[in-house]
Amino acid sequence: MKLRKAVFSVALATPVAVSLLVASGAAWSAEGPPVAPVRPVTTTYFGTPVVDNYRYMENLSDPEVQRWMKAQAGYTRKVLDSIPGRSAMAQNILSLMGSDLRRAEFTRRGDRLFYELMTPGANLPKLAYRDGVNGEEHILVDPAKLAKDSAHHVALDWFSPSWDGRYVAYGVSEGGSEKSVLYILDLKTGTQLAETIDRASDCVVAWRNDNQSFFYLRYPKAGPDTPLSQTEYNAVTFLHVLGQHPDGEGDEAVFGRGVSAKLDVPEGQGTYVLVSPESPFAVAVANHNMDDNPNTFYVAPLDQIHGAATPWQKFAGPEDGVTDVRLHGDRLYFLSEKGASRFQILSTPAAHPDVAHAEVVVPEGPNVIDAFRLASDGIYVGERAGPSFQLHRVSYDGKSDQKISLPFEGTVEGLSTDLHTPGVMFNLQGWVKAPREFAYDPGTQTVTDTGLIPASKTESSDVEAHDEFAPSYDGTLIPVSIIAKKGMVRDGSHPTIVFGYGSYGTSMDPFYRAAWQTWIERGGIVAISHMRGGGEYGDAWHRAGQKLTKTNTILDFTASAQYLIDQHYTQSKYLVANSASAGGIVMGGALTLNPGLFRVILDDVGMSDTLRAETEPNGPPNVPEFGSTSTEDGFHGLYAMSGYEHLHDGTPYPAVMFTTGANDPRVAPWHMLKMAARTQAATSSGRPVLLRIDYDAGHGIGSSLSQRANQLADEWSFALWQMGEAGFQPKH
Repeated sequence: MKLRKAVFSVALATPVAVSLLVASGAAWSAEGPPVAPVRPVTTTYFGTPVVDNYRYMENLSDPEVQRWMKAQAGYTRKVLDSIPGRSAMAQNILSLMGSDLRRAEFTRRGDRLFYELMTPGANLPKLAYRDGVNGEEHILVDPAKLAKDSAHHVALDWFSPSWDGRYVAYGVSEGGSEKSVLYILDLKTGTQLAETIDRASDCVVAWRNDNQSFFYLRYPKAGPDTPLSQTEYNAVTFLHVLGQHPDGEGDEAVFGRGVSAKLDVPEGQGTYVLVSPESPFAVAVANHNMDDNPNTFYVAPLDQIHGAATPWQKFAGPEDGVTDVRLHGDRLYFLSEKGASRFQILSTPAAHPDVAHAEVVVPEGPNVIDAFRLASDGIYVGERAGPSFQLHRVSYDGKSDQKISLPFEGTVEGLSTDLHTPGVMFNLQGWVKAPREFAYDPGTQTVTDTGLIPASKTESSDVEAHDEFAPSYDGTLIPVSIIAKKGMVRDGSHPTIVFGYGSYGTSMDPFYRAAWQTWIERGGIVAISHMRGGGEYGDAWHRAGQKLTKTNTILDFTASAQYLIDQHYTQSKYLVANSASAGGIVMGGALTLNPGLFRVILDDVGMSDTLRAETEPNGPPNVPEFGSTSTEDGFHGLYAMSGYEHLHDGTPYPAVMFTTGANDPRVAPWHMLKMAARTQAATSSGRPVLLRIDYDAGHGIGSSLSQRANQLADEWSFALWQMGEAGFQPKH
């Protein structure tokens, strides 16, 4: 959960694809997994009693729970390692995933470029920079060298360079925990400064114009009596000056809930400040879930930011539909969904902001505005246009709008601009086209390949992608992206994995995954369902799949799968459902709504017991998306979407693999523990129900390449086994 776009791109590296599967797989006949004790706890919600047999598993520190987890993990490892084709598949996937040199997350500071670098054979991305597109590459941080031992790894979480490009603040964390520690490098001297500031997860660093100080987000220190639901909540923004208070203790709090008695800052996950190198103002954001949904925004003169006395002026709340704000001189430019389901860009004076009467710069149109960035020559706007994107350059007064011709159809993301420089850099990729980094020069009006991302060695001209539309239960047409070999015959023989997400308004835009070759080369199909709850068609599409309408998301997913059967792409015996995180709600529905529809369910770090989600560390920030049991409507919505509550004893469920990371900060591991225990007890099909636990991982963010490749091999070989594929049948 807590799914921002940067997060989502990583999460998608984990699930999605299979290989040629033929006959029906036999039931697992070996010794079964360890049985969990049943200890019923009944909770009554608005007159409705709900029995939870495994509530005790929510105490992850309980030695009994820990022993059961390790026994489950050991059993799963034994089963998966007995699949003959698993090891070779892992090597093939790792080879595909690690064959290309990749650069991503570009940030411009004049001519200096900062970015993440993944070299062939590397296990984790490094932080690097260069001066100019063709400049020499310098490695700043190599997480592989930071690990204390071979059993644990360290990952780069985020980075933020100063405006002059001399300093870069960055965060690293251990074991996929995302518990970032903030450090600072001085590029001029090549040294690391003394700063070591913990509790900087999800950190947003905003450098001031002096390039010697910055605002940053930090979570409160948890005490022994702090509820789990409050341990990563109500982060506060501080001001840090280089060389002072190196551990952050003593830094001045400038914004956040409780910082000033005169300012009412709403509860939420994080707060942060945004600045611009040429603006005398700063914007403060109270972000409920550290995402791109409507939040609360404030503005103040930059030179008047002094602790609790800062004169922050609120100019937008969630009801105003503002999702993104950027500063340009004495004006605010913002993206809004209010009265514009597909979004519009508006502008208002920073000194006296009035969002209700703001000037419309880019009106709502037929496409969904996905992102915008400011450069010296204008506003660059990325728009979602059906299955691909468009890129526009708009003047600051909105009177000029130029469409930029793209090299190929796909997803435009990572818009990177500099307010002192004209033009934009952007990433472009598609279902069958690997990412490339392009630059647009407004002087020549041309788009050129920067060469920063070399051509992929894994692209195949034998693979194609297209979109079709599946009718859902109420007649709504759900886009389904289908990726397969060219010339594929619709004879019902193709193993098909259906992936979907459908939460937070996050869209499943075209993205490239080299590992899919492992499946597609065998004649398999990858299908992506663009269900309601996502943002493919704007805010209305999102709202049609949340809270009391969340069941639309589940029904859209199963309708997409049924459509693939009806169109003779596949059959139920070759059908796999896969999702992750909030997509666990969809997997729970796919498992329980029609147990005969799928042969295999792959549920990765999934949210399952939605009635209890508020009690976990990342629970409260997600109430706006899913609802709360504190209200009757909230309870009914959460009960309806909970897969855990809809498992019934004696039901022939498909084969299932639940996966979790022991250090997951976003979806507590107990979701997958409780779901696995309940499904193992309920199923009558004889098909395996496995719980896979990675003790050096979290939500998948920060996982190494080998970790992701091994998880894919585990899941896909498990699916191949269950579908009867020769070469993947264990010897009993």
